[in-house]
Amino acid sequence: MPLVKKPVNGMKDILPAEMQIRDYVQGVIKDTYRSFGFTPMETPCMENIANLTNKQGGENEKLIFKVMKRGEKLNLNTARTEVDLVDFGMRYDLTVPLARYYSNHANDLPSPFKALQMGNVWRADRPQRGRYRQFMQCDIDILGEPSNLAEIELILATTTTLGRLGFKNFEIRINERRILKAMAAYSGFAEESFDTVFIILDKMDKIGMEGVASELVQEGFSQDSVEKYMGLFRGIAEVSDGVSYLADTLGDFLQADVVQNMKEIAASVNACKAAEFELVFDPTLVRGMSYYTGTIFEIAMPEFGGSCGGGGRYDKMIGNFTGKDVPACGFSIGFERIILLMTESGFQIPQQPKKTAYLIEKGYPGDKLSAVIAQAQKARQAGQQVLVVRMNKNKKFQKEQLAKDGYEEFVEFFNKDQ
Repeated sequence: MPLVKKPVNGMKDILPAEMQIRDYVQGVIKDTYRSFGFTPMETPCMENIANLTNKQGGENEKLIFKVMKRGEKLNLNTARTEVDLVDFGMRYDLTVPLARYYSNHANDLPSPFKALQMGNVWRADRPQRGRYRQFMQCDIDILGEPSNLAEIELILATTTTLGRLGFKNFEIRINERRILKAMAAYSGFAEESFDTVFIILDKMDKIGMEGVASELVQEGFSQDSVEKYMGLFRGIAEVSDGVSYLADTLGDFLQADVVQNMKEIAASVNACKAAEFELVFDPTLVRGMSYYTGTIFEIAMPEFGGSCGGGGRYDKMIGNFTGKDVPACGFSIGFERIILLMTESGFQIPQQPKKTAYLIEKGYPGDKLSAVIAQAQKARQAGQQVLVVRMNKNKKFQKEQLAKDGYEEFVEFFNKDQ
């Protein structure tokens, strides 16, 4: 049986042209985030399966690539349950690993700790445009900062990065989990039903308000509660300040500090932003992760038609490891979708060094090679990118392929020249 040339479904080979863009984008991301005081760190690609299945990852816990036990620990003859077979899993995001990392190293880290983490994650998802089973995530998180300074810094750092990459007119949609809960409670939904309500609400952009109302009724919720709930969204749509509208309408269902917190974030971000975007209050924004406890946000780009990143506050996660809660907030750029949009738009990396190819004819004297290599070294020291290769029989095709890779000049060395 012949070997399979294609990569596993949902994963991809990355060709040189895209790899150059990826390297450039990673450089911009790291440079910008470092300017905001974020510190690079790294966690392993695998985590203990108990950490990944503790009901914090929402639907992603159904998408874990699980790793079987090895050697003497694995006994297929006596295995009866998954616990007998599995002990590790491939990380499905970078947040759960970060919480474990911080719990393990808190005494060696500054407080607050501003973390920058970039790495691949794995989800057994259904592949589609901009969605893969292996993909790069780029996260920044602030651990140990209870105030909205964390949200403000995260939004400004992320949007500054997107601006430096050439993106304009995108939106940062923002909401608060406590607003979601207050709206549901005000409408008469029982607290134990909130997750079901929010899962249906999360479909608003796909099925519209009538579709959400219909699904809520089909789920068994009372018509009165559903109508009261929909009335809140209609009311928000008719005013310019949705947060103030909810503060007046919900009364004691919504804590005053939530409203003040949202307004402070908006005022600071709008006053200090360094990119062209809008900060938009979106009461339908849910974010799927169940670990979010407060502010949540998402990047919306018209070019993609969906989310290109998001995050929020998760003040309870670290306490699951240590028994003591630590305030935490993070923001993740949708790296793969950003790369997709840049490649589709024909993005060209600015200020690249000149790329020159030295093509050496087959049979070129070995004792003359050192002079060619010395010439290449001198050009490299001057800032050029120089490729030294043997000349192929089909030189025209070779040069065409190199030109696709950005080589602008070709220097040829023939036997007859010596």
